[in-house]
Amino acid sequence: MQYYEDLVVGAVSRYGRYEVTREEVIAFASKYDPQAFHLDDDAAAATHFGRLSASGWHTASMTMAMTVANMANNKQAGLGSPGIDELRWVKPVYPGDTLRCENTLLEKRRSKSRPEMGIIKGETRVYNQHDELVMSFRALGMIATRDPAGTD
Repeated sequence: MQYYEDLVVGAVSRYGRYEVTREEVIAFASKYDPQAFHLDDDAAAATHFGRLSASGWHTASMTMAMTVANMANNKQAGLGSPGIDELRWVKPVYPGDTLRCENTLLEKRRSKSRPEMGIIKGETRVYNQHDELVMSFRALGMIATRDPAGTD
């Protein structure tokens, strides 16, 4: 199990591989972001996207799927997240793209009120198959401590 004490500020982790499909782009947009450029080829062609593109919220959801799989793979003692900051959709994501993630641990501290958990802050960057940045954000996370009485 990977605990708060095991995490190193400055560490970079690279993970994930998510193939974006046309069917999933349309299904997600139909339910959660039904804008024409996420649903219809002709409508999308008439926009700055030039073709059907994934919703930014779909990109965030695909990123979350890769992140949770990575946490499970590393047996991380994650306890959820109080939120994200600075979410940026830098470049459109299209059907046929393959996404991957990089995360840098920026900060960590023990919770003053809950000694059984630490608070971490990381920056996640999502890239397509051409190594072009498509999305970035900073997130806070909560992770179990191995030793609630410990110090940093």
